[in-house]
Amino acid sequence: MPGLLTAAIVFGTVFAAELPDNSGLASLVLSTRYRAGGVVAGAFAAFAVHVVLAVTFGSLLSLLPHKVVQVAVAVVFRVGAVLVLRTEDDDDDEVRLKADAAGFWAVAATSFVVILLAELGDLSDIVIANLAARYHNPVAVGIGSVLALWAVVALAIVGGRGLQRILPLRWIARLAALLMVVMAGFTLVEALR
Repeated sequence: MPGLLTAAIVFGTVFAAELPDNSGLASLVLSTRYRAGGVVAGAFAAFAVHVVLAVTFGSLLSLLPHKVVQVAVAVVFRVGAVLVLRTEDDDDDEVRLKADAAGFWAVAATSFVVILLAELGDLSDIVIANLAARYHNPVAVGIGSVLALWAVVALAIVGGRGLQRILPLRWIARLAALLMVVMAGFTLVEALR
């Protein structure tokens, strides 16, 4: 199968798997707090690292104890909810001033760490590893995967900016925290089965 067709199939598969996932939510929340450039840079770098790891060592991720990975993901969601709510009491204008004061590299580093941790052992890692094993074309799988993940981030950031026009920042933070707690609960329940 030609590389371009493989990359297109991988793009569609990874995009569909990642769209409802936690990284989209994390990107959305980050984009409501910080300038988009730093969020994009950090998220894109984190996804590039994940794709390289998934394509190279992805088959090993499926060998890790699934319950341990799920408990870790649940903890990351809970911590994210607490961090979002911690600044929720601040005035919207005050939060925007603090976010504007954060430099590009600080925002990029924050986004990188949040996305890197949120994606650890994620479904997309396993999907990418399986696609790499199936198509035996790591370059095409890597390109299709990273473009799909970057598209999800771009969509989340645009969505976050649009949502900010409709709802005050404190309500977006509350909604995001609630979604993170719910996702943590579902992940923990699944891990304990």
